[in-house]
Amino acid sequence: MAESVAKISIIMGIYNCADTLAEAIDSILAQTYPHWKLIMCDDGSADDTYEIAKQYAEKYPEKIIVIKNEKNKGLNYTLNHCLKYADTEYIARMDGDDISLPQRFEKEIEFLENNPQYSIVSCPMIYFDETGDFRTGKVSGEPNINNIAKGTPFCHAPCLVKAETYHAVNGYAVDDKRLRVEDWDLWVRMYEKGYRGYNLSEPLYKMRDDRNAYSRRKFKYRINEARVTASAIKKLKLSKKYYIWMLRPIIVGLLPKSIYTFLHKRKLSKR
Repeated sequence: MAESVAKISIIMGIYNCADTLAEAIDSILAQTYPHWKLIMCDDGSADDTYEIAKQYAEKYPEKIIVIKNEKNKGLNYTLNHCLKYADTEYIARMDGDDISLPQRFEKEIEFLENNPQYSIVSCPMIYFDETGDFRTGKVSGEPNINNIAKGTPFCHAPCLVKAETYHAVNGYAVDDKRLRVEDWDLWVRMYEKGYRGYNLSEPLYKMRDDRNAYSRRKFKYRINEARVTASAIKKLKLSKKYYIWMLRPIIVGLLPKSIYTFLHKRKLSKR
C-alpha cells in the first residue's frame, strides 16, 4: 500500500474480538479513500485480539498503530487513549466486530468538506448477525436539536468528526454515569459548544449485532440514559417538558422481558 499523508485517524477500541477483528481491519484497508491511519487500543483482551492487531501493524506500519491499556478500562477511556495518537484533521470511529463499506470514508469526508457548517457526519447502519443482514436503519438529515433529549442523534461507530470538535470537549467523559451512553453524551457536549452534524441517508456501515442484546441491557445503563436526557435539556436549554423523556428508559428497564421482546420484535417487523 502506498504511503499517503493521513487526513483521517480511525480510533478503534478492541476487546475480545479475535474472531472478527481481521474482517473489520480488512474493510478499512479496502476503503476507496486512502488517506487514513488506524489507531487500535486493546482494552485488556483475554483472547488473541492484541496479537492479531499487532500482526496488521507489522504488515502496515505506515498505516496502523496498536496500543494497549494495562487493564480493562472501558470504551470511553480506551477511545480517549486512542485520541492521544490522533493528529489528523478528521477522526473516525470503527468497532472491531463491524464492517465499513468501501466508500464510507470517501463519502463522509466529501460531505464535511463540501458542507463546512457541519462538524459531524454519520449514516444509518445495516445490522447483521451469523444469519445475515436483518435490519437497516433509516436516519437521515440534520437532527432536530429538541430530539437530542430523546436519544442519540447519530450512530456512533460510523461517524466522522472534525478533530477540533473532539478537542473542544476534551473527548469522551470517563465516568461510570456515562457508561454505554458515552456517544450520546459526546454529541450533547459538542452541540452545547455550537457544533452541528448531519446524517447521510445511505448506509455505509455494517454493525454486527445480537438481536436480543438490547433486552439484556443492565438497569444501571437505563439510568445513565435518563441522566443524559437531563444533561441535554440543561446544556442545550431545551424546554422543561422534555424531562418526561427521562421516564422512558426507566419504564423500558422495568418491563418484563416477555413484553419487551414482543414490542421490540413488533418494532423490527415494521422497518
